[in-house]
Amino acid sequence: MKLRDALWGVAVLVVAVLGFGIGVYTDQAFPDVIPYVAHHSNGRVDTTELQQAIRLIQSQYVDSNVDTTKLSRGTVQGLIAALGDPFTAYYDPDAYKRLQQAYTGHYSGIGIYLTFSTAYPVITGTVPGSPAAAAGLQAGDQIVKVGDKDMKGISADQASTLIQGPDGTKVTLTLQRGSQTFSVTVTRAEIQVPSVRSTQIADHVLYVRIYQFSTTTTDELRMALNTGLPGAKGVVLDLREDPGGFISEADHVISEFVASGETFELRDRSGTVERHTVSGEHLAATVPLVALVDANSASAAEIVAGSLQVHNRAKLVGTVTFGKGSVQQDFPLTDGADIHLTVKRWYLPNGLTIDKKGLVPDVAVTLANASDEFNVQEPSQGYAKDTQLNAALSVLAAG
Repeated sequence: MKLRDALWGVAVLVVAVLGFGIGVYTDQAFPDVIPYVAHHSNGRVDTTELQQAIRLIQSQYVDSNVDTTKLSRGTVQGLIAALGDPFTAYYDPDAYKRLQQAYTGHYSGIGIYLTFSTAYPVITGTVPGSPAAAAGLQAGDQIVKVGDKDMKGISADQASTLIQGPDGTKVTLTLQRGSQTFSVTVTRAEIQVPSVRSTQIADHVLYVRIYQFSTTTTDELRMALNTGLPGAKGVVLDLREDPGGFISEADHVISEFVASGETFELRDRSGTVERHTVSGEHLAATVPLVALVDANSASAAEIVAGSLQVHNRAKLVGTVTFGKGSVQQDFPLTDGADIHLTVKRWYLPNGLTIDKKGLVPDVAVTLANASDEFNVQEPSQGYAKDTQLNAALSVLAAG
């Protein structure tokens, strides 16, 4: 059974939407049924008041035509909320379908990358050939409204729900670009977004950007390395704005850059330790390497960056990462809904956790604006303003 480190929606969302829901999953599983879980403590959930409340509503509420489906789902949502875990979530059937599509990088939307580090969602890039790109949306644009809905303080999951939609339908965005505020209507489309993009920069340096750890990441990375490594003097692995994804993919990515040893550890509620070790082809195990990270690098991205740092394989350049050290698993319910439940925690090869702390970069460098990031999808624009990338190149040059 596979696990995922689900940090969807914590930091970045590809609103194609790349709606990774709102969890952070370090490799999830899709069991066919909810397994029976034995209780390891004397504690039990007392459902007496819950049953009383249900009977009271059904017998006494002024409107007799109560939507029992909403009541049932609201009950489950209440249980989830009471855990106080921001990464455990309930998805109704439609939201769960979108989540499953996001795992493969295929969905219907407009094709934008978003960050949620400011009051309003900010576009950090568009998918080449997407409706958003055709409509002229740009990195740095703030989304003020979607339709009539104000987007201030919106969560990634809520943004995904508002912006995504069936192929051929339209969505109107109110954008703020500098001092200008204007509206754009975009027609949604089916989009397949690669999780890895690469290009040659500087003096024969291979730049590799991983946007999220989806089911295709390993294959896409190997293709990028096989194509770009010959003649390369170094590699910059960009994990900025990466919200995480499958643990298995993180495992494979580490294994391309590290020849031996442990990649990470998982620990469950009983304290059992599951150690993962390097495997694969080690395509880039000896090439000089620097990794870029920021406050939106999370979960699987932190597994990769942290493991490379612990192995002394790469220096980290950027800012302190998000700090998400838990692992979620999907448990589909009988009505097509899903409980995205925290089941394990992950640890670095040295046994330390970054949960609620994040990774500290070896070279601390801030970025003035999100729009200053190098856009690998439009390399001709250059990277003069990307202070973090330039610092990474300096680290490579210094050996």
